[in-house]
Amino acid sequence: MTDVSRRDRMLGGLWGAVVGDALGVPVEFRGRDARKRDPVTDMRGYGTFNLPAGSWSDDSSLMLCTAQGLLDGFDTERIGDLFVSWFTAGLWTPHGQAFDVGRGTWQAISRMQLGTPAESAGGREESNNGNGSLMRILPVAFYSATMGDEEVLRLAHRASAVTHGHPRSMIACGVYCLIVAALLDGMTPREAYLLTMEKAGRLYSGPSFSEELAHFSRLLSGDIDALLEAAIESDGYVVHTLEASLWCLLTTDSYGSAVLKAVNLGWDTDTTAIVTGGLAGTHYGLEAVPRQWRDAIVRKQEIEALFERFVEGIGNG
Repeated sequence: MTDVSRRDRMLGGLWGAVVGDALGVPVEFRGRDARKRDPVTDMRGYGTFNLPAGSWSDDSSLMLCTAQGLLDGFDTERIGDLFVSWFTAGLWTPHGQAFDVGRGTWQAISRMQLGTPAESAGGREESNNGNGSLMRILPVAFYSATMGDEEVLRLAHRASAVTHGHPRSMIACGVYCLIVAALLDGMTPREAYLLTMEKAGRLYSGPSFSEELAHFSRLLSGDIDALLEAAIESDGYVVHTLEASLWCLLTTDSYGSAVLKAVNLGWDTDTTAIVTGGLAGTHYGLEAVPRQWRDAIVRKQEIEALFERFVEGIGNG
């Protein structure tokens, strides 16, 4: 995949994420058995939220807010303000109003509205380990990709803490960002996965995080892709989402097959697919994200303009 430029990998990841989200929205909350009977094979509309095809969820909304917030440098207060604008005024929503808002995210936004600093707003209890920070972390991964590993993790943790401040969520975001950086460098998915697992075991060995590593044991083993589908969970727990997204990437050979596999795991379909789509789009590049799916995305031109500004603005393209 060395013929894919970094710019095309970043645009592929961003578009791959939004498209994955939109593929999953119509069937969210419906189980795996339903997808076995009626698998998603193309962009479809209505369903769970009765929205037209190409509509994206809070996952993409918060990722887009994050990308906008990074245009002038890394500033969690600015990112937090954009999250509040999304929640209260419909910023970066497909149809003018936020929907499908996760509990941890709205609690954090409520705290910010009351004056809590952004990096202190996210819940820090063990119960605050939904996938709401992982689903939006991709722009931070691209922003930090040329920095040292410790800085990649530091920014990932700070960005996560705006809505999810528990160390487990921070680790999931940090691991994802390291994998994305490796994919941007042209590594194969398996190379990126194995390198990152080695790094994670070392970088998270300190007292603040080491006790949490046990929750990532299936990933750290280096053979998550050897698991059968029945062993892969696709609910809203951050570790399960990270596992599922890597499993989908490692057990397929194209962007489309990866995101459709993610959606057809059922349950938290939009988030599993946005996280998978970010990885797969980064690896395969923009042209691998089917044009007809990109063209179906609501507010495509505005999203495209933001992505172009973001990739150009971070000077990493």
